[in-house]
Amino acid sequence: QVQLVESGGGLVQPGGSLRLSCAAPRTILSVFNGYIMAWYRQAPGKERELVASITFDRDTYYADAVKGRFTISRDNSRKTIKLQMNSLKSEDTAVYYCNAQRGSINSWGRGTQVTVSS
Repeated sequence: QVQLVESGGGLVQPGGSLRLSCAAPRTILSVFNGYIMAWYRQAPGKERELVASITFDRDTYYADAVKGRFTISRDNSRKTIKLQMNSLKSEDTAVYYCNAQRGSINSWGRGTQVTVSS
């Protein structure tokens, strides 16, 4: 499994921005490059859902709910990914989880809380 460390959550007003980061400090670079990295979120009482994903080659996917507002990026040399979240809405409130997938490996970070409220 992969150790994933998230940071950057917090409280923000509607319309504001936050940037989440996720690092894989103990993963060998060549191994990290093979992972599809992603951000998921889980709101209270709801199932965990995919927000965005990115491959080594920086092919990206976004959920419809965040298209045009969120941007996922990847720095392979630093073994990190980020999620830039703009124009945040109350419905974006959730715990955000970093995820790494490769073959049978499916690892999760502990999550970081994002609360959008006035």
